[in-house]
Order: sequence, then C-alpha cells, then structure tokens
Amino acid sequence: MSSDDIKKISVKKNMIMNAILTLSQIIFPIITFPYVSRILLKEGTGRVDFVASVISYFAMFAQLGIPTYGIRACSKARDDKEELSRTVHELLFINIVMCVLVYAAFFVAVFTVPRLREDIPLYMIMGTTIFLNAIGVEWLYRGLEKYQYITIRSLIFKAIGVAAMLLLINDVGDYVIYGAITIFATSASNILNFINLRKYVSFRPVGGYSIKRHMKMVLTFFAMSVATVIYTNLDKSMLGFMKDNGEVGLYGAAVKIKNILISLVTSISAVLLPRASYYVDKGLMDEFYRILRKAMHFMFILATPISIYFMIFGKEGMLLLSGDDFLGAVPATVIITPTVLLIGITNVIGIQMLVPLGREMQVLYSEIVGAVIDIVLNALFIPKFGAAGAAAGTLAAELGVLIFQLYISRDLKAELTKDVKLLRIVLISMIGIIITVWLKLITFSRVTEPDCFIKLAISAVIFFGFYLAAMLVTKEEMVLEITDQVLRKLHIRK
Repeated sequence: MSSDDIKKISVKKNMIMNAILTLSQIIFPIITFPYVSRILLKEGTGRVDFVASVISYFAMFAQLGIPTYGIRACSKARDDKEELSRTVHELLFINIVMCVLVYAAFFVAVFTVPRLREDIPLYMIMGTTIFLNAIGVEWLYRGLEKYQYITIRSLIFKAIGVAAMLLLINDVGDYVIYGAITIFATSASNILNFINLRKYVSFRPVGGYSIKRHMKMVLTFFAMSVATVIYTNLDKSMLGFMKDNGEVGLYGAAVKIKNILISLVTSISAVLLPRASYYVDKGLMDEFYRILRKAMHFMFILATPISIYFMIFGKEGMLLLSGDDFLGAVPATVIITPTVLLIGITNVIGIQMLVPLGREMQVLYSEIVGAVIDIVLNALFIPKFGAAGAAAGTLAAELGVLIFQLYISRDLKAELTKDVKLLRIVLISMIGIIITVWLKLITFSRVTEPDCFIKLAISAVIFFGFYLAAMLVTKEEMVLEITDQVLRKLHIRK
C-alpha cells in the first residue's frame, strides 16, 4: 500500500464504519440483556460475569500488550508487505506461545481452586476466547484501517448471537448457554480474521525474524493492560470472592450501562490511533494535533450531557435494561456513570496522544495509579457497600488516572481543549437538568417496569432536544459542522 493509497483512506469513512460497529455493540446488549436478565436474574448473569472477569486475567497474559502495540507496529509497516508479513509472523508467534503457557495455568487453576470448580463447564466454554483472541489478529485489521471489514463481520456474528439468545435461553439454568453465545458473538469471528489474513500478509516465511525487537514495547503495553484489567475487572472478581454472584450481577448490570455509553462516546476517537501513529511517524505534527483537538472537542460535547442524563435517570435505565431484580444496582449506576466522561478524556490523552508519541510508560504509570486506587478502595468499600462500593472505587480510580495524565502531559503544547467551550457545555447541560428533573419530579414520580421505556423516551427527547437546540442557537462550531454534513448527506442542503 503506497503513501498515496494511505491518503485516500477516508478518516470520515472509518469513523462512520466504527460508529456503525459501536451502534451494534450498543444495540446487542440493549436487545439481549433485558431478555436474559429477566430469565437468569442477577444470580445467573452474575455467575457469567464472574467467570468472564477471571478469564480476562488469563486472556491478558496470553495477549500480552499485542492488541495495542500491534496496531501501531502494523500501521508503521503497512507500506511494505514483506515487513508487514514479518511483523505479523513475529507477533502471532508470541501470541501462540503465550496462549499455550496460559492454558496450562488456566486448567490448573480451574480444577484446583474451590471457588472456580463451581463452574467448570462454563470456564471450559468461555475459556475458548483465549485461543480465539490469539488467532484473531484484530490488531492487524485495525492497523490497516480495515474498519468496513471489521464492522460487517461483527454485525453478522452479533445478529446470529441475538437470535441464538432469544431462541435458546428459556430457563434460569441456561447461564452456560448464555456464556457460550456471548463468546460466539464476540470472538468466533476471529476465525474469519485468520482465514482472511492471507489477503494482507504472506503465509510463507520471509526471513529476518527478530522476536526480541518487539519485546520491550510488548511488555510495556502488557504492563499497561495489567493495570487496565485490574481496575476494570478486579471489581467483579473481588465482589465474587468477597460477596456473592448476586452482588456481581448487580454491579455487572451497572457496568453494562456504563460500557454502552463509553462505546458511544469513544467511537470517533477509536479510529484515530493508526492515523495518529502514521502522522507522528511521518512528522506531520500539525495534522496529529488537529485530529486530537477534534476528538477532544467531540468528547466533551457528547459525553457531558450523556453522563448527566443517565445519572438522573439511573433507576429508569436500570429497570428498562434489567428489570426489578436489579433495582439494587441503581446506586452503583449513578456513582459509576461520571466515568463515561473521565474515560473519554483519558482515551484521547493517553491512547490517542501519548501512545503515538512513544510515551507509553507515562500512560502505564497513570494506569498503575488507577489500579492502586481501585484495589485499596475496593478492599475498604466492597465488604460494607457491595456493588456501590465497587462503583465508588472505579470512579475514584478513573479520576486519579485523569489527574495524573493531565500532569504528565503538561509539557505538550497540544492545546487539546482549545476549541472546547466548557462553560457553555456545562451551562446548557445544567439548564437541561433543571428542565428534565422538574418534569421527572412532576410527571414521573412513580416508575414501574412496564412504563419506563416511554418515560425514558420522553425525557431523552426533552433533555437532548434542548441540548442540541441550545448548541445550534449558540453556534457551537462542531455541532454546526456535523449538522451541516448530515443535511448535505440527506440532500437537504447543497
């Protein structure tokens, strides 16, 4: 692929494809979880969430830091097929070797640890994700910016997964089937990735291999993933060991809402990592900082009102997504929702800016800060507050990560918030709060499961409708730009 071809790759097209992919990641749990949670209840969903959290640690070791490092390495080598093939061969070799070692430890743990022996069939089924991730080389497709392929493939498997859940999960004891379908929908497509690999790299040995050249960065990114997994999955693991599956289920429902919202707000910036790495590699720093400013601008405009709205309507959102059995998750939902904005900001600063600049160690330090905060607060809060305590630990951890990243990036003249009119965004959001809370208190004083959908729909139209209208009236630059592009696509404006 020549440099001219690279320039022809449309960032806008990638963003659209990634937005569609993100939309599928949002729609999938919105369709399936309300159905599954009402059948399996918090005990069944909590059992699967706990198993998934344990497996995530083994998967982390099997993958090392390749999922993130591989994107950058393949992005830099994509102009040279031989070098790209060599890079993929080397990284895939590391993955497979680690996969074998990790499976040995995995089987020992599952068959010897009493808490894990309770669900051996579920561990065996969901543990296949370790192998599927190893052969999936998702990092190659993202490094080459093949978002159309990634999106279409994901949509097909998710659609099959939705149908399977609706057809096969009919009883409270079907949690093993739920775990199997979850793995199929999220990881089975990696088999197609491996088959499709020959289109981009040679399967024949190209020679000149050097595993050693990757190890420093792979281990650096691995350390980053360790810190990240600790403060994103340790909550469920600690809840499972210190409390029970029911408490894990409550916390898992709150996290599911948070993850849906995070997928939405980070969809745009997610496609920027390979492009950002390419700009830095070519010395195009003005372009590099320009796309970062746009990403940060978008993040504040979208994440701020979303965070506020779902803090207000946490109870209604939980009722709609999970049902009455999960009302105990409402406090955790309200507490954890502000992390949507915090994670959105640190995603731009850390992953999209510091990583392409080769400052991975600083990102690692920030994540270690978050992990330490999370472990300490979980140990203090979970025994007394359960799911709400875990949510508080996560919120504090994400805030710690943001503060540390702001401190370590202070020497960069990126001016990421240059275009962000924060006072305007906050003021409009606050007015929207007043209007929406007033209507909530007067009209929605009682909330029951059957009518929460219509109540959420009305409140969302009022809140976000006002927010959008106010942004247009005050001539918010990015909102005007996006609106203009949409109107042009619809042929409403020339």
